[in-house]
This record gives sequence, structure tokens and C-alpha cells, in this order.
Amino acid sequence: MIKGIIFDYGGTLDSRGVHWSEVLWQGYQQAGVPIDKETFRTAYVEGERALARERIILPQDDFHTLLLKKVALELSFLPDPIDDATRDRWVEEIAGYCDNAARACINEARPMLEELHERYPMMLVSNFYGNIDEVLRTYGIRHLFKGIIESAVVGVRKPNPTLFKLGVDALEMEPGEVLVVGDSLRKDIEPAEHLGCQVLWLKGKGWTDEEDAQTHPRTITRVTQVPEWLDRQ
Repeated sequence: MIKGIIFDYGGTLDSRGVHWSEVLWQGYQQAGVPIDKETFRTAYVEGERALARERIILPQDDFHTLLLKKVALELSFLPDPIDDATRDRWVEEIAGYCDNAARACINEARPMLEELHERYPMMLVSNFYGNIDEVLRTYGIRHLFKGIIESAVVGVRKPNPTLFKLGVDALEMEPGEVLVVGDSLRKDIEPAEHLGCQVLWLKGKGWTDEEDAQTHPRTITRVTQVPEWLDRQ
């Protein structure tokens, strides 16, 4: 019997299961940045590596502030020079687009989270930059979670199942009593299953075609389907 729930955050609650690189790419296209997708993906990866090496994102940064820093960093890895005015315009437009997209997804997920909050204790387990508490508070959903296990804070990143073990321990439950909901088969579902948790894969557009082609017997296509799935168990 499921007694508690662990949610992933990025890609699960804030982008309808779509990998965040895809959301950012849409923002780049909206802003008219003249690059192809492969060039963008290279800059995206280099930006993520830089964020992992340096403390650029601060605990008090909300998601819009995070995006301003993240996009500016990604643009610095593009091969062609950008004048300051164009760079600043692109940063503002892309960050604004992505923040609005995330807020819309959170607003869609909020009624579901509020419903589940009444029925189950919930934890958030996420690979994030050290500011997810502020992000959740800004979006008005922090109070729905008993606690947060964040990679930048605890020093462990998914797919290491230790991150989920910390979430299960915080719920004071056995792994088999906990449902893990996430958008990544490799980073969420497989390590949670390894730990012994029950799982539900929110399958959207992933990082690779290989992951998009994979299947799992416990799959949903919208995070708002979680209560319906639980009611059938």
C-alpha cells in the first residue's frame, strides 16, 4: 500500500514531462537566436557543467533569476560573438518565456498536488542548483511538501539511489510504501526501483531518442493523472 509520495521537480512538475533543454530551445527560437539545435545543445551542456563547477545560482534566487543567469551563461558558449544589447535582449526574452512556461505548468499541477497533500505526506527529490526552496515558495507550492532533498545541498546527484533513500527516510517509511513520480527513466525510475520504491514514469520528450523509444509498464503522459492512477491501485 502506498503511504507517501516522492516527486521529482524539473521536467516533472514544471514542464509536462518535457526535458528542460527542449523548453529552452523553444525560448531560443521565440527570441530569434540564429543557431541550429546542435549548437544550442552544446551550449546547454557547457552551461550545465559550469553551473556544477561554480556557485553561480544562489539560494535566494527565484526561477526567473536562475534563468537569467543560466541563459547568459549558455550564450557565452556560442561560437560567434554577440553584442551586449543583443545578448541582453535574448537573455530577457528567453528567461521570460521559460519562466512563464514553468509557471503555467505549476499552475496546472497545483490542484493535483493540493489533493494529494490531503491524502499523503510528500517529499521533493531533485537534481537542482541549491535554490529549489525559493523556487517552490515563489510558485506557491512549497507548503505542500514535507521536505526537499536537493542534490546541490546534500552532495549527491541522481541517478544515485541515495537521493531517493534520503527522501524515503524523511518520510519515515519503507521503500515499498513510497511512490516515486519522475520524468526520467534513467535518473528517477530506475534508481527508485533499485531502492524498492513503487514508481510512475511521466513520459514526455526526453534528452535522447533512445530514452524516447523506451517503455515502462507504469507510465503516464500527464502529471495530473497521478491521483487517477492511485485510485485504481
